[in-house]
Amino acid sequence: MTNKQISVLPGDGIGPEVTSVAVSILKAACAAYDVEIETDEYLFGGCSYEEHGTPVTDDTLEACLQSDAVLLGAVGGPKWDDLPGEDRPEAALLKLRKTLGTYTNLRPIKIYSALMGASSLKPEILDGTDILIVRELTGGIYFGEPRHTKEINGDVIATDTMVYSKSEIERVARKAFEAAQKRSENVCSVDKSNILDTSRLWRKTVSDLANDYPDVELNHMLVDNCAMQLVRNPKQFDVILTGNMFGDILSDEASMLTGSIGMLPSASIGNKTGLYEPVHGSAPDIAGQNKANPLATIASAAMLCRYSLNLPEAASNIERAIDEVLAAGYRSGDIHSGADSETLLSTELMGEQVLKSLLKPGSVPN
Repeated sequence: MTNKQISVLPGDGIGPEVTSVAVSILKAACAAYDVEIETDEYLFGGCSYEEHGTPVTDDTLEACLQSDAVLLGAVGGPKWDDLPGEDRPEAALLKLRKTLGTYTNLRPIKIYSALMGASSLKPEILDGTDILIVRELTGGIYFGEPRHTKEINGDVIATDTMVYSKSEIERVARKAFEAAQKRSENVCSVDKSNILDTSRLWRKTVSDLANDYPDVELNHMLVDNCAMQLVRNPKQFDVILTGNMFGDILSDEASMLTGSIGMLPSASIGNKTGLYEPVHGSAPDIAGQNKANPLATIASAAMLCRYSLNLPEAASNIERAIDEVLAAGYRSGDIHSGADSETLLSTELMGEQVLKSLLKPGSVPN
């Protein structure tokens, strides 16, 4: 039996509810392949600020850095909206990504056949959609300097700076091309090169790098057009490569193709330790009510198996279990249509159904 150490950051709002379910499924899926998952939990986000006066402590960052992977729930909430920028829960997330060196964010947009009717788009538009959004995660406007708010000549001026280097663009672009080689061999690089210098560098760098991947077709698209095309004809995309801010916005837009942001996992990779988290937020309005959809966090645990633990079979088993549970009509509130064929489940009961499907005879090795 091999041991793997996972740092768990439940975070705020519904984070503790969905991560506890995902951890139990992660352990069961890995145990089938003689991998024992050991976990340590740490305060992160608003709850850490309440306890320590900072959204993330140095000890927590070091523990995450030394672990095999990090599983995160969610951070933030109205309670902390008026804090200074460096004390807000979201600042902890940016600091964690920077510390771990997770410069590439992978967000798969999978259309579950059982949820085709949950999307606002027509089934014939959605059918066949399978997108991987590759987002640069540790550069761009979220990290650029200078950034400040100051009074100049009697007016208040705020400044954020978008900065990208050629090397930053190259390393995330390589991840996108490599992913495309294992998929449909098509990369759409998204930028705003008609306006921004950073985007002009982005487009040239990606174009030059494409020569190293002659088997992959590259095309470019302006971000505003991409936002339109995602709802007009999403199946045209295979791998979407883009920068930090554009990727943040486009991936949230794309999440609604699935019918709910509560269905989307993500992986943030780069150096040794990967970070895995659902795309959804902390949903403080339903926190503590056992209503949250845990499937995005469970799917994030599957990505953890695939990218950090080198257990692709365990990842596929978790993903199959999610498919089977949805096909059987089990739903959480965000994807429940009210149809008689659907069964509304709590967070815990949804997790139990996924675990039951995962462990059914013949599903995993004896």
